[in-house]
Amino acid sequence: MLTRRFFFAVFLIQLATIGLFYAAVQAGGLDNRQLILTIGLLELLFTLLASFWMSSMARQHHQDQLDAIKEAHAREREEIRVHAERQKTRFVNRKNKELLNNQRRTDAAANFKIGAVFAASILFGAAMLYTQLVTFGLLVLSTSGGALAGYLFRGRRLARRQNQSPAIAPPGTTAANRLPDKKKPL
Repeated sequence: MLTRRFFFAVFLIQLATIGLFYAAVQAGGLDNRQLILTIGLLELLFTLLASFWMSSMARQHHQDQLDAIKEAHAREREEIRVHAERQKTRFVNRKNKELLNNQRRTDAAANFKIGAVFAASILFGAAMLYTQLVTFGLLVLSTSGGALAGYLFRGRRLARRQNQSPAIAPPGTTAANRLPDKKKPL
């Protein structure tokens, strides 16, 4: 499109030159120096105006291309930012899931070990009762029952706290814009 504009400007200059040359030949030939000088100055004026016109068109074309490139870069930058945000969200979600799985696995292993210890202590207490060591057997059974009750109470309290606050902060939150957790008495 720019070449058509330039072609049109060059065509107008050529047309003006031919028209002035034809006017000079019709007016008295090429012998009249003053007429030739006037026509030359007019031709120079037309050329100067056309060069300014072409320069303006080239500058406008350059500015249009620059604006298009800036817009394309802005779109690409926005796509990169959105892609990075999505990756960050996926990463945080995956890490949350891994943390929950690890915690469940650890809790299950700990629960099995604690259950085995309590079962062994209850069996030991029952054996003490059976072998006529009643006081010691009752002491072991009551201690085991109290420890089991305390363990269950603490586990429920921790589970309740974990359901209230996420393991990792969701994307877009910072320590500055998160409300502090209210401390509940133990």
